[in-house]
Amino acid sequence: MTTPEFLPVAERPVSAYVYSRAALKAAAARVREALPPGATLLYAMKANGHPDVVTTLAAATDGLEVASGGELALAVRAGAQRIAFGGPAKTDQELEAGVRAGALIHVESVLELRRLDAIATAAGTRVDAALRVNRAVAGPDGSHRMTGTPTPFGIADSDLDAAFAVPLSSVVLHGFHLHAVSNSLDAEAYAAFVADALSWSVATAARYRLDLRYVNVGGGLGVSYTDHAVSIDLSVLRERFAALAVPPGVDLVFEPGRLLAADAGWYAAEVVDLKRTHGRWFAVLRGGTHHFRLPAAWGYSHPFTVLPVDDAWPWDFARPEVTEVAVDAVGELCTPRDVLARGVHVSRLRVGDVLVFARTGAYGWDISHHDFLRHAHPQVIVV
Repeated sequence: MTTPEFLPVAERPVSAYVYSRAALKAAAARVREALPPGATLLYAMKANGHPDVVTTLAAATDGLEVASGGELALAVRAGAQRIAFGGPAKTDQELEAGVRAGALIHVESVLELRRLDAIATAAGTRVDAALRVNRAVAGPDGSHRMTGTPTPFGIADSDLDAAFAVPLSSVVLHGFHLHAVSNSLDAEAYAAFVADALSWSVATAARYRLDLRYVNVGGGLGVSYTDHAVSIDLSVLRERFAALAVPPGVDLVFEPGRLLAADAGWYAAEVVDLKRTHGRWFAVLRGGTHHFRLPAAWGYSHPFTVLPVDDAWPWDFARPEVTEVAVDAVGELCTPRDVLARGVHVSRLRVGDVLVFARTGAYGWDISHHDFLRHAHPQVIVV
C-alpha cells in the first residue's frame, strides 16, 4: 500500500487489517487467465475467511472450497454457486450439513465414505463426491508437502481397492481430489504435476471402471514472503496449460487460496515505542504475531513500509525517533518470539508512525493466536 487511504477511518493506535475488493477481483482474473480453458476456479477460504473477502471471491470465481462446518455455513451465506467440502476430520453433523448444502464432498478415508453414504441414504438424497488420494508420488516443492509422504490427508493409492469395494447406495463418485503441495513457486513443476494428475486419474478411473467427471488438483500456487515481487509465474502456467489435453467431460478444478488473497491485504501496526537494548533497536508495535503469526511460524523476516503519520505530538517532551538504523519490528506480547521483522534498515522512524506489512491477505489473521494475553483484536477495514 503506497497511500494512507485507510488512516482516516483507522482507530488509534493503529492496529488493522486492510483488504481490497478490487485487488481480490484482479487476482482472480489473473489466475483464471492462466488456467486451462474451461477449468473451474474455486477459492480455498482457509486462506482468509473474512465475510467480505469470501463474498467477493465467491462472485469472482466459480465457487468455494471449504474445510469445516463453519466455513461451509459461511460459503452458503456468501451465495457460492459451487462448494467443495474437504478436510480430514468431518463430523457426522458436518457431513449432514454438506449433504444439505449440495456440496461435493472430498472423501478422506474409507470410513468417511461409509459414513457419508449412510448419512445421504438416511436423508433420502444422493451426494456427489470425490476420493481424496495421497499418491505415492510427491507433488512439486513448496512450503508443505501433502502427498508422497505420511500425512493424515486422503486415502493412500495402495488402499483404493478397499475404497472402491465399498457398496454405495447414495454416494456418486465422480473422480479424485489430488491436492499435493502448499505454496509452490515452481511453475514448470506445478504444470507437470497437473498433467501427471490428469493422466493418473484417467488410468485409475479406467482400472476401477469409474466414469471420470472430476479431477481436482487442489491449490498450492505460491508467493514469496521475503521478496514481494516474486510469485509463481502465471505466464509459464498459461503457456504450459494451453497445451494440456483435458479429457472431454472432465471438470478440471483448481482451488487456490493464497495467491487469490495474499496481495489483497495489508497489516498495519502503529509504533508505540522505540527502544534500544544491548545495542539493538526495537520498534514496539500495537500488534504482533497474535495478529500476524506467519513470520514467527515460518521463521522469516516480513518486509514492511514506513507510513509517516504527522499528527500533532500530544506530549510536552520530544517525539522519539531514529534515523538510518536497523530495527526489529516486535509486538506487544510477553515473549521474545513476538517478532515480525529483524534488522530492517529505516531512514527515519518515529513513535506514532505506522508500519505496513504487505502481502498479508492470506494466512494472516486466520492462523494467528488471537486471544493470547487478550489484547484487542485488530480493526478490519475493507476498501
